[in-house]
Amino acid sequence: MNLNLKKSTVSKKSTVSVTGSKSETNRLLLLQALYPNITLENISKSDDSDAMQMALISNDNIIDIHHAGTAMRFLTAYFSIQVGKDTVLTGSSRMQERPIKILVEALQQLGVEITYEKNEGFPPIKIKGKKITQNKVTLKADVSSQYISALLLIAPKLENGLELTLEGEITSIPYINMTLALLHEIGVKTTFAGNKITVSHAELVSASKLTIESDWSSASYFYSIVALSEIGTQITLTSYKANSLQGDSVLKTIYKDFGIQTTFNNNNSITISKVAQHNSQPITHNLKNSPDIAQTIAVTVFGLGMECHLTGLHTLKIKETDRLEALKTELSKFGAQISVTNDSLSLKKSNSFNKNVAVATYQDHRMAMAFAPLALKTTLVINEANVVSKSFPTFWEDLKSIGFEMDETK
Repeated sequence: MNLNLKKSTVSKKSTVSVTGSKSETNRLLLLQALYPNITLENISKSDDSDAMQMALISNDNIIDIHHAGTAMRFLTAYFSIQVGKDTVLTGSSRMQERPIKILVEALQQLGVEITYEKNEGFPPIKIKGKKITQNKVTLKADVSSQYISALLLIAPKLENGLELTLEGEITSIPYINMTLALLHEIGVKTTFAGNKITVSHAELVSASKLTIESDWSSASYFYSIVALSEIGTQITLTSYKANSLQGDSVLKTIYKDFGIQTTFNNNNSITISKVAQHNSQPITHNLKNSPDIAQTIAVTVFGLGMECHLTGLHTLKIKETDRLEALKTELSKFGAQISVTNDSLSLKKSNSFNKNVAVATYQDHRMAMAFAPLALKTTLVINEANVVSKSFPTFWEDLKSIGFEMDETK
């Protein structure tokens, strides 16, 4: 499905209900599989979380998680400790190009038997589940935090717990802290000091009901929409915590540069308000702890005719697509002056927008959603717009509800 987005204006005040965080959901689904007395509320409605749920209840020996990168990493660890069960984990053609070797080698250090079915270092992989008694492992720290979280999530079920040593500068610390906080919430003891993380063994945990916070990555698109709208525009989103575990909650600070104020309401909602014009100075941010919002920020900056220099983006090259190159290609179609390196993006001021640009989404949900707010400035087409179901299935309906005008096109 391709969507033609007409030049639109959003309502002055509106409310949107955002699905639970995919990051929190997938961690807690795995913990629930290990400890069935955990009850979850506000589970993400994303394709990734659906894939995770289906895989965890499946009795099949071959599990296809399609495009779900988080599920691939977490399930690699999960099936490693399913004693006596052989599992082949596979996914889409793009998933089979996304590296898994670092996590596989870490699990092999613990004694797990994992082999590659096709290409060395990439899915599909065959996992022989077994009881793990070894408890020390070393991992590069500057890789996807999902590798680290995958190990931490199974750690309490290892006979002797886990002592994980991270080598080098640690990437995406908030996501590691999220994992540790969720472990703590169900009663598992952990420590994180310097470059060493320990997780204690916990055969059982107390029964608990956990409510999953809504997704801050999904909130980013509404921050962008408000930033590109007139002063006085407000969008209220449910449900968010002031003390969020999600790294992308840094949005509330970053978007102050765009004239945005975030108010936390008593009912766990937030109201995003445009209270001033954007900063005239170039925007500079290191996003190593929140790389998933880089696309949104870049499009916001372009839409406002600002300059930016974003760094800490090296993990974007191994996402659903090479997001840095994709951003460069698609923003250039609109007339942007943009340059990228292996870990950074720079954008110069631009005061005009090409019309009717067809945005390629590269099977990447964030490409579709990040570019949608540009409909407040110009007309555009989002190709393969249904890719948003990966993390935010109701995205286009929610945009219509706040004033966006669109129709399907061939």
